This record gives sequence, structure tokens and C-alpha cells, in this order.
Amino acid sequence: MSQLRIAPIILSGGSGSRLWPLSREQYPKQMLPLVNDTTMLQDTLLRLDGLAGADLAQIICNEDHRFLVAEQIKQINRSVESIVLEPFGRNTAPAIAISALHQIDPNTVLLVLASDHVIGDVAQFHRHVEAGARLAALGHLVTFGIIPDQPLTGYGYIESGSAVTDGGFNVARFVEKPDLAKAEEYLQAGNFYWNSGMFMFTAGAYLAALAEHQPAMLEACVQTLSAATVDLDFVRLDAAAFKACPNISIDYAVMEQATNGVVIPMNVGWNDLGSWSSLWDVSVKDAKGNKFVGDVMSVNANNNYVNSGSRLVSLVGVDDLVIVDTPDALLVAHRDQVQDVKTIYNQIKADNRTETLSHRQVYRPWGSYDSIDADQGFQVKRIIVNPGASLSLQKHHHRAEHWIVVSGTAEVTCGERVFMVNKNESTYIPIGEKHRLSNPGKIPLQLIEIQSGDYLGEDDIVRFEDVYGR
Repeated sequence: MSQLRIAPIILSGGSGSRLWPLSREQYPKQMLPLVNDTTMLQDTLLRLDGLAGADLAQIICNEDHRFLVAEQIKQINRSVESIVLEPFGRNTAPAIAISALHQIDPNTVLLVLASDHVIGDVAQFHRHVEAGARLAALGHLVTFGIIPDQPLTGYGYIESGSAVTDGGFNVARFVEKPDLAKAEEYLQAGNFYWNSGMFMFTAGAYLAALAEHQPAMLEACVQTLSAATVDLDFVRLDAAAFKACPNISIDYAVMEQATNGVVIPMNVGWNDLGSWSSLWDVSVKDAKGNKFVGDVMSVNANNNYVNSGSRLVSLVGVDDLVIVDTPDALLVAHRDQVQDVKTIYNQIKADNRTETLSHRQVYRPWGSYDSIDADQGFQVKRIIVNPGASLSLQKHHHRAEHWIVVSGTAEVTCGERVFMVNKNESTYIPIGEKHRLSNPGKIPLQLIEIQSGDYLGEDDIVRFEDVYGR
């Protein structure tokens, strides 16, 4: 058989609420370096290196994450085929349909991956994927099942039937997340596997399955892609057409109804990092079973996970805890109770608080800002502008701004004037004045911004020009 073309599709649309407070809506877990120095998304891309037949990946992400995704790709010196922007989430089935429709050759094998999985044995993973490609080329809808080593209740399961070629088995059925007794029964049976959420099939086979089982969704995806626009390096899906797509996973839409489903069992050190206890599981721990990230000290403490963002965290005589400290939120939980972090997350969101949306340090395509202090009538931010980057030409109706340059050189537009502000110098932007901040230098521009006014919300921005299309 000639070399099969594999088109990797990386789904990067989740919010990772169970890993709050590190994971936020605007900076979700796949954008974080949780296991090593690279982020989960970067690890997923790097994992494709050396995979036989693999083309450039296509990434599907939330529109709000577009610049984060692009910057993370750049950081690891990789290229992608395209970055497809969803105006809002519609689960996995429509996202994969968009990718399948995007393919010119219906015989192209799609490799559908989540952006937030850990794979310990990459070489073995490649061997399973190459086997999956061969089965997909024969017309099968392939999924990958993780061989369980304990009766976990947090995963759906796949029951395998009769054997096929390349180490695969016909899918007997998909099973919802079981209770403990059922999970133990599945473990003992030996032919049940955790549903990994990774799939392979040809573009034509998936579209044929949608035509049979989800024709309305397929038509909505056709309309969505036909109305899409290209913006810089991004493919923007049409919001009105995409809204007609049902919010449904590939499991419900296709895999549970298909008669040509095949599962390939694998043991590759997989973990979906669905909770803080999962992260503790895959971490390299000290002699007392602790995993410490950041500035942490402990006495008589065992089997804890601690992530200290910016200050010293001290533990005395405590075991089996998860402690995650960020500048605006602190989580303390027992490792056996971390699945309930999502309950706290939902409660914070229902109270219309901002701690689920973003960190105190907020990333923008031009750099970032950190809200250092705020009270009635004022706010102080530390702003970093990347070399060569520029904020939009804008004005504010309700606030004035004072800028003090700490390092680098700022090019400032204020009204009709354009001038330079150097280190230890400052300037003032009156209320209602058009202004822009740029970094013409080779090093990051750092400055302190002091805002004053009756309203200091981020929505008090009127943009006139913006190189980032916002």
C-alpha cells in the first residue's frame, strides 16, 4: 500500500474548568505548561513529529484564543495548515465536519486529536496511529481505546467485539460513565477500554456517516464553510450559519450509531488531565510524594500537589491536598474531592465574577497587561508591549491615562502628535483623545499605566485602526 496521507486535526475548544484557577476561559488548560516547559497544545503539535504520512495540522479553536494559538505555534517553530476559528462552541461533531469538508481529497485520513492530552510513549502512539490509518483507508471509523489499569468512573468506556486486522476490534458498543461496581466489572472483563476521544477515518467516510445520521448538521456545516472568510492566518467561520449546527459530540452524532466502528486498544501513558489529581498522577514527585511548582516549603507533608504562582506557600503536617495559588484566586482541595472544583467554578461564574474568565495578567496579540491595583476612580496596570507590536488607535469616553516607561522605548500617538517616550519618562492621555502605543524597539516595552475616571471597564474602548482586526 502506498503512503497514506494523514491530516491531523487538533481540537482546542475546551475551557478546562476542572483545572481552575490556573485554567480560565480566556487562557484554558491547553495553553498552559502543566507537565513540562511546553504547553499542552505545543506538546500535541510536537507529538506529530516523525509520524509517517502526517501533513501539517489544522487547529480548530475558539475565536477568542486565536492569537494565543498563533503565538504558541510560533514559539516552537512549527507551521500549521490553518487555524479555524469557531465563533462559539458546538462540540466535536461539527468541528470535525468542517475539517472533513475542508479536505480536497475525500480519501485523506483525518487524525482527530484533543489539544490537552498527555502521551508518555510517543513511539508506540505513532505505531497505533499508523495502524489506524490503514484501517481508516479500508472504510472503518476508528477510535482509540485506552487499556484501563483501574476501575475509574470518570470516563466513558468502549466494549470491543470480534478482532479485525492491525490490532483492532469491531466496536460492540459505547458505554456511558459507569458507577464503581460497573467499572470494576468492565476492568475484570478485559474487553472494555476508556474512550480517549481520539479518532481516525477518511474525510469521505465521516461525511457519509453524517449524511446518514446527521444530515441537518452536515448541511449547516456546508453552509458555514462556504460563507467562511480568511483573515490573516485564520479561517473565520460564519457565525449565523454555524449557529444552526447542533451542539453534539462525535460519539453521539456518529460513533454510537455506526456499524463500521473499530477500536484500537493502546497503552501509551495516556492521561487527559481532567482534574488536579490527574496532574498529580503524571507528575514527577519527591520522596514524600509531593509535587511542588514554584516557591513552596513543607514540613511533615505528604502526597500533595502545590502550584505557587508568585509567593511562598508553606505546608505543615498536611497530606493529600491540592493547593493552587494565583494572584487573584486560591484553591485548597483534598485530592479525592477535586472533581468538585467544577462546582466552585460554576458558582463563581453564576455570581458574574471575573475569576473564571481571565487571570489578573491578560494576554493580548501585542503583549499583556497585569492589573496591579484598583479602587474607586483609579486602576494601575503593568503593560508589556512586544517588540514591533502596536496597540490599536483608540479613545476612551470615561478615563484618562498616565504612562510611565520602565524599560524600552515607547512611540506614542496622542491626538495629532507622534513622539517618543524613553525609560523613566512619562506622558498623559486626556479623556476622549485619540491615542496609540507602539514599541519600535528590539526589546519588550514595559510601562506603568495609571487610569483615572468614573468608569474603568475594558469595554470603554472606541477603536479607529487595529492591525489585529478586532
